Amino acid sequence: MTLLTDTGIIFGRYLRATLRSTTSLLFGMLQPLLFLTLFGPLLTRLDLGVGGSSWQALVPGVLVQLALLGGSFVGLGLLVERNLGVIDRMRVTPVSPLALLLGRTLRDVVQLIAQSILLVVLGVAFGLRAPLAGIVLGLLFVAVLAAALSALSYGLAMNVGTPPEFAAIANTAGMPLMLLSGLLLPMSLAPGWLEATSRVIPLRYTVEAVRQLFQGHYANGSVLAGAAVTVALAAVCVFGGARLFGRRRA
Repeated sequence: MTLLTDTGIIFGRYLRATLRSTTSLLFGMLQPLLFLTLFGPLLTRLDLGVGGSSWQALVPGVLVQLALLGGSFVGLGLLVERNLGVIDRMRVTPVSPLALLLGRTLRDVVQLIAQSILLVVLGVAFGLRAPLAGIVLGLLFVAVLAAALSALSYGLAMNVGTPPEFAAIANTAGMPLMLLSGLLLPMSLAPGWLEATSRVIPLRYTVEAVRQLFQGHYANGSVLAGAAVTVALAAVCVFGGARLFGRRRA
């Protein structure tokens, strides 16, 4: 079998499992949904300094937050399967080892996009106004980011011993990424030293690019920089995740 065929088989297997678990689908987007519902209205009368409405600033940030949280923790499921011996049984089949990673990652991206569409619809109900092309391109950015973080998460899961260890690493890495990427409030509002520090965080450029797309700007510097950084991050994470996935902890 080819890599593409193997990936499709793994993708189908895990997509069917996901569709049977409505609880995980709903709770996976609960935190971003709460941010949108309970935090968004607080910003409607504030000038966030990024142009457009407050919803055009907040909704892109919440979408990237969904990718960050969803992508970072998918490895927990793989870790459980690994400890139960499921992964070892899969490895002795003719399925490509890389397909075991890519199939899961593709499932995560599809799930995230479905959740993101629901969040955008809710944002429109609250007052978001954005061009359809900008929304579609913004979701593409989010999908690439989700694939990157998902692949890296699976690679990490193959090299830690227990779920608490995995959660500790993911939480420790995720917190500064959330705070310094300007997901909820643009970093232009931060003091100079904090704004300068945030420039080393790749997610900042993704967030800024998606915000520009939601305002209908498709080829300015922020969008081009965000595209370059997001694609580069995805390449590094997928490559690193594949190496870690193949190496696995003894």
